[in-house]
Amino acid sequence: MLMIVSKRFLGWGQQKLLTLKDRHRGEWHWMESKPVPIASLNRSLWRSAESSSNYYLLLFLSGAIATFGLLSGSSATVIGAMIVAPLMGPITGIAFALIMANRRLLRRASLSLALGALLTVATATLIAKATGIEALTGEILARTQPTLLDLGVALAAGAAGALAKSRRGISDALPGVAIAVALVPPLSVVGVGIAFGSMTVFAGSLLLFLTNLVGIIFSGGLVFLMLRYGSVQRAKRGMTIAIATLVCLGIPLSLSFQDLAVTKRARISVNTLIRNSSIFAGKDIQSLDIIKKDDALVVYLDVEALPNSISANQVDQVRDALAREIERPVTLNVSVIPIEQFVSDAPSSESQSSLQYKTARKQR
Repeated sequence: MLMIVSKRFLGWGQQKLLTLKDRHRGEWHWMESKPVPIASLNRSLWRSAESSSNYYLLLFLSGAIATFGLLSGSSATVIGAMIVAPLMGPITGIAFALIMANRRLLRRASLSLALGALLTVATATLIAKATGIEALTGEILARTQPTLLDLGVALAAGAAGALAKSRRGISDALPGVAIAVALVPPLSVVGVGIAFGSMTVFAGSLLLFLTNLVGIIFSGGLVFLMLRYGSVQRAKRGMTIAIATLVCLGIPLSLSFQDLAVTKRARISVNTLIRNSSIFAGKDIQSLDIIKKDDALVVYLDVEALPNSISANQVDQVRDALAREIERPVTLNVSVIPIEQFVSDAPSSESQSSLQYKTARKQR
């Protein structure tokens, strides 16, 4: 009897669930993201590739914001410059022109991009020269060593930008794409490198910008092709050039990525070994920096300790232990920072007036 009741109850529950599902099931076609017609997309990309006065004004302001943020080391300011920059328009136009084999759009977008990039570099150079600040902040150094990770970001951002342009209702994602790929800050660092006369800063940031540029064009064109804008026959030449450029850029990016991986692994090993060593136990380690030179590693260590509490022989022992741990030649530079504190209280107004009175009496 109990089994019969249970089966009837389960059958009733299943029937109610199916009824509820049918009642609330709808074909929500109006919520689907529809593709933009090719004519509308073409007009939109032509407008975004136009080198108007507003385009140059926004690029100048974006370059100025980025340069001030880079020199001051403010990441929030640099992010603001990314949002203002209108460079995604011409770059997306180049990707679409390659897929459609549209030479007129390609020339127009390429010219706008080139002039905009030159304006951004010139703005950063002038501002860096005018301020006279020659400090390589963390924001600047972060854009001088691009790796394959930056290429991955560029490929994803280019695909997202092309998708946002070709689908109605998701254009709100474009500011996020601009922040992710960061086109203006590398150009500003190029200008800062020119102002500082640093070839390392100039070459590294230029490589980062080219990585972002080619990555966006390639993945953006691929998305346009997958969404059936253009044809494989039309896109063959443009995509071949983009792939060849990616392969050329991939060589220095791969080498830089290998150096980054080695440095990261070494940093973990060095940090663990130093903090667990009896020589540096209980001492305040202020900073730990690692630089890869050829096959060797140079470790810079700043330690707060009393004078003569660390000897050269102890540093040699730590260096030998590090070399055995990471299986690489190691140069260890240890800076011992002595602590001296001086406190000088500001004199009160009464003591100042009394001092002035006594001085005046003495002079009389």
